[in-house]
Amino acid sequence: MRCFILLFYTAITITAFAWLLKNEPTGASALTTKNKKTSLPAAHSTDLLRIQQHSSAIKKYAAFRHYNTHYCFLVDMKQHSGSNRFFVYDLMKDAVVKQGLVAHGYGGSNGSDIHFSNLPGSNCTSVGKYKIGKSYYGRFGLAYKLYGLDASNSNAFNRYVVLHAHECVPDAAVFPQQICMSQGCPTVSPVLLASLKGYLDKAGQPVLLWIFQ
Repeated sequence: MRCFILLFYTAITITAFAWLLKNEPTGASALTTKNKKTSLPAAHSTDLLRIQQHSSAIKKYAAFRHYNTHYCFLVDMKQHSGSNRFFVYDLMKDAVVKQGLVAHGYGGSNGSDIHFSNLPGSNCTSVGKYKIGKSYYGRFGLAYKLYGLDASNSNAFNRYVVLHAHECVPDAAVFPQQICMSQGCPTVSPVLLASLKGYLDKAGQPVLLWIFQ
């Protein structure tokens, strides 16, 4: 009789333990998935929405004015300089396909605040849309001429604002640290520029760059 009672309680214990094993992973997995969805800061989705909104606008602009409608380059100057804020956007797939760091102009800045200007000699970044022109080799090696398409960056070509690389720009994000600053040029790392060259060389039609805040 004692053996029967012992076996009975043992069976109940095993059944209860098995039920816990079966159900606990499901709950843990659901919690993990939930945390994955909410672990990113709220600003992340906002930033992505900003990028998508600008990509949609530039796609229409490119189609109307016969620029490249496959790829564009977007620079979100609301982002910290130590964060990835240069984006290669595939307009056909509606997706960011590459991202990296980019320096802004130091004019009137203490490093944490960005001052924008279109004035010659300001050493500031100019916001607006740019047509990326032909490549050449200059003071910083490979570079691409930039033509300002808006009133806010109309002096870009005369200011010698170009897309180029410099070793002071890291290959990966360094937030919360700041990166180096330029004299107004959107300056990227040599590794990123080499990657951008691949997109530009096979573009066919001129690729647009949009620096916005």
